[in-house]
Amino acid sequence: MKKQFKNMKLKALACSFALGALAHTGMASADINIKFHHDLPEDSAQHLAAERFRDIVAERSGGEISVEIFPNNTLGDDVEVTQQLQMGAVEAAIIPTAKLSGFVPAMQIVDLPFLFPSPEVAHTVLDGQAGDDLLATVEQVGLKGVTFWESGFKQFTCDQPVNGPEDFEGQKVRVMQSPIIMEQFKAMGANPVPIAFGETYNALQQRIVDCQENPLVSITQMKFYEVQSDVIISNHAYLAYAFLFSQRWFDSLSPENQALLTEVARETTAFQREETARREADYIATIEASGTNVSTLDDAQLSAFREATAPVHEAFASDIGADLMTEFEQAIADTQ
Repeated sequence: MKKQFKNMKLKALACSFALGALAHTGMASADINIKFHHDLPEDSAQHLAAERFRDIVAERSGGEISVEIFPNNTLGDDVEVTQQLQMGAVEAAIIPTAKLSGFVPAMQIVDLPFLFPSPEVAHTVLDGQAGDDLLATVEQVGLKGVTFWESGFKQFTCDQPVNGPEDFEGQKVRVMQSPIIMEQFKAMGANPVPIAFGETYNALQQRIVDCQENPLVSITQMKFYEVQSDVIISNHAYLAYAFLFSQRWFDSLSPENQALLTEVARETTAFQREETARREADYIATIEASGTNVSTLDDAQLSAFREATAPVHEAFASDIGADLMTEFEQAIADTQ
């Protein structure tokens, strides 16, 4: 694991225990209490699906298992919460695959530019054997992966129009702390700057960075469009969330409760994805109504971006693992 993840501050852990104590207040009737983390506001598909997960778990367990949802990075950022999952201080979370790259390099395969040609292909692959094999890789670092939720395909936002990869030359771009994503923008001549998700709005507003990438849900919910002149619909990469449990906590449960939690997490996956897709048209309308320019890259422009970022696939094949790369490539090809 990378050094920066080993040396993270323990404030998030203290926060988790404090909030956990609050979460347990008033829930004495439940034998098992789950703290569930995600990084988006309550008005998001992620939160709505988390509420559905909570309600179904409570019903099917007869009240034995309760779920307390902590949205908007209440327990700490995604990396800090992943560490808390490892220690058993947080029981469940959905974490962007890119944020897991410092823990399990194989996880970043999902973040390769132009890997999936459509949402349907992404869902088929991630719900199949290739996705199961990818989820299994997190067990080596104390996590239990059960399914993939999503924010959808990522789009660019900038303080200038973008028509091709050359428009990123010399631009400072906010990115997640992910080697693949950083390399994607370096391949286009940009200067990637890792900045925490919750600090991105201020970084854009203060012109610390010129551009960023995120799915429409994040661009809209976090109001990034307010401080950017252009939103460019590119669908250049997919943002998946790994639905994770703490392995040490999960192993302490009965086989029946393990099966129940896994089953409900997978059942709510389809709802979460459908809700994400349903909201996207409204997100575009909101952005356009603000006066921010919304443009869509055409096939020729997208081909130029694919060509510019193609070397990233080869560059990270060894980090991800040749066998997993081959498995994903074959699974994608099988859907065509």
